[in-house]
Amino acid sequence: MINYFRPVYPFLIGLGLILWTATFFKLALLNSLGQLVLFTFVVCIPIWRTGRMSYVDIGWPWGLVLLGIISFCFSDGYWLRSLVVSGVVILIGLRMGLGALKMWQLGLLKKEFPRYQYQRIVWKEEGKNNTALALQIDAIAQGLANASFLAFPVFIIASNNSKEFLVLELVGLVIWILAFAMESIADFQKVSFLQRMKKEGKHSQVCKVGFWKYSRHPNYFAEWMVWNGLVIAAIPSWIALRGLESDLVWFFLGIGLLLASKFMYTTLVYTTGAVPSEYFSAQKRPGYKDYQKETNRFFPGPTKP
Repeated sequence: MINYFRPVYPFLIGLGLILWTATFFKLALLNSLGQLVLFTFVVCIPIWRTGRMSYVDIGWPWGLVLLGIISFCFSDGYWLRSLVVSGVVILIGLRMGLGALKMWQLGLLKKEFPRYQYQRIVWKEEGKNNTALALQIDAIAQGLANASFLAFPVFIIASNNSKEFLVLELVGLVIWILAFAMESIADFQKVSFLQRMKKEGKHSQVCKVGFWKYSRHPNYFAEWMVWNGLVIAAIPSWIALRGLESDLVWFFLGIGLLLASKFMYTTLVYTTGAVPSEYFSAQKRPGYKDYQKETNRFFPGPTKP
């Protein structure tokens, strides 16, 4: 049974840490309750009724929207800084959340997404034979991510009362803007490519246009950089927290801030990102193995000979 619950342990620790603070207790409690209600009705119950994990793709991004709204409404920092970081998180959530609703409207959620089919293969290898339980725990872990580590940079930035924006904050915002644009463009390039191949009657083709020429998953890389931009922007506000919390709590808040980047990387590469996606692409697309040899998996770089 311990094996089943292992995915939620880090997030429970992160949630416990943020609830432990005097600065973020109210925000963390409200956000936790909001994520609980959202994931219960939008994710967990539909998963229980259908046996499909794909509903996470609706719950997780709309959970980010909820996180941004709660942060702006209840944070105590300078209103403009709070507005900016809340707006950033809401835009991240809306970009994916509106797309997920469109897929639901088109009936695409009636079939399990490949990355979640891959999860079942992993569970079987790990000896997790109770699929219904594994589905619920993984869904809960996604909600806990919104309540813990992904909330760290948002809450930390929104707590800063200074009306002066430091260079590192602006650097983080620029990184976010560039990464957000890159992710949107990469998605557009792939959709356009697939539509063109469909019109030409060509199936199972490998997308190598635009950003996809330099990375097999430029959208995932850009999503990771979106969160790295937030982490970088949060560093000055984290430094400003020293003295408001005990040194021990302050130190662990910094660790939690860095872990937001680490957990996003792990998710986007190994859990529901690159590795699960490529498991099926290598089987379905004849040229994909050559693409794997020529092009970096995650970090953009020159094509290999």
